[in-house]
Amino acid sequence: MNDVNPRIDRLLRSAAEARDDVPSVMPFGFDTRVVALWRASAKQPNGVMPLLRRIALLSAAVIVVSTIAAVREAGQSREIDESLTNEFAIADSAIQDEFSR
Repeated sequence: MNDVNPRIDRLLRSAAEARDDVPSVMPFGFDTRVVALWRASAKQPNGVMPLLRRIALLSAAVIVVSTIAAVREAGQSREIDESLTNEFAIADSAIQDEFSR
């Protein structure tokens, strides 16, 4: 306990002696250096943008292929329904003809 008190006392004395007139502005040229570094890194391809482009292109390709498959499946389903409807109509008329005799 005695070992902690001198450290805390020293910390509190240092804090009391600190000046409040510390400037809160950025150093001269800091913002231009940040912008220059940002532009330099934007010119070099990093792994994020090409990855996003690949994902977008792959997603678009999957959407196109799935849409084509869905339209084709719907067309085949319609053809099957029409053929079944025709077969049922033929069978129904044959049954009606047999009962009408």
